[in-house]
Amino acid sequence: MRVLGIETSCDETGVAVYDSDRGLLAHALYSQVAVHAEYGGVVPELASRDHVRKLLPLISQVLTEQALTPADIDGVAYTAGPGLIGALMVGASVGRSLAYAWDVPAIGVHHMEGHLLAPMLEATPPEFPFVALLVSGGHTQLIAVQGIGHYEILGESVDDAAGEAFDKAAKMLDLDYPGGPEIAKLAECGNPQRFKFPRPMTDRPGLDFSFSGLKTYTLNTIAEHRGDDVLPDDQTMADIAWAFQEAVVDTLAIKCRRALEQTGLKTLIIAGGVSANSRLREKLSASLAKVGGKVFYARHEFCTDNGAMIAYAGCRRLMAGQREGLSISALPRWSMDTLPPLPEL
Repeated sequence: MRVLGIETSCDETGVAVYDSDRGLLAHALYSQVAVHAEYGGVVPELASRDHVRKLLPLISQVLTEQALTPADIDGVAYTAGPGLIGALMVGASVGRSLAYAWDVPAIGVHHMEGHLLAPMLEATPPEFPFVALLVSGGHTQLIAVQGIGHYEILGESVDDAAGEAFDKAAKMLDLDYPGGPEIAKLAECGNPQRFKFPRPMTDRPGLDFSFSGLKTYTLNTIAEHRGDDVLPDDQTMADIAWAFQEAVVDTLAIKCRRALEQTGLKTLIIAGGVSANSRLREKLSASLAKVGGKVFYARHEFCTDNGAMIAYAGCRRLMAGQREGLSISALPRWSMDTLPPLPEL
């Protein structure tokens, strides 16, 4: 089965074609980072407008790359949620309309299920069951995964997601958007011994996360070391960036190890934009090696939002017989544990 995948949940327009026999055939991504950078974050209306401008040209580009025509497409998958409602409606409207015009089935895909399954696009994918850490600008979740749709949420953030915390801390440090890569770059020059930030909610049982207090601690540390309405010196800024990043990745690593011990599983997959952070990958590998655990990642280009993950997830659900009706729906909030489980193919 050959499926066109469309991703428009936030500020990236992603399109891909996935073939159940041959794997990923083509993918393209347009990032709106430059559009939103001057505002320090995503502006929903601007995101929607840019999806309208870029989506059809990207679909045409991906099909042309593989010399495909609409007759070669067997189904269309689009992100139906969660995400920004306007952005979701662009992809859902285009995806459902193309499926109707091409007389093929359509399926709305859960954005985070797409991220969870992104490592399956690799040559050596993980095998079920495993624990998944989904960590991005909008979500931080630990999920026990027995199969596609067989999800048990073990823990999640009670306030800000890790990626959101990175963005807000970067704004405090007067860094560009998106904040995660900027903090990671600045932290390379930091002194690991100077500051020790708290590891939130690691001193108590459970697998939930909280990053709002860490943001406040970061803001107070900056205030303590600044002059008259000016930021601290460059070295202090780098030291704070190191301490903040280390606190986040330590917290994630501690909770992941705890999740494996709690479930008795030995495999962790990590997906979402923050999973590209090299310090997080280093910490997770070292931490899980102590308990015989293995870590699988999506390749860097599929850590952030992309059409390939939506095409793959949609293909699996279409092959299992799932279909959408003619109505177009988008869900800005949508819990993964409501998704129907798929039988093993």
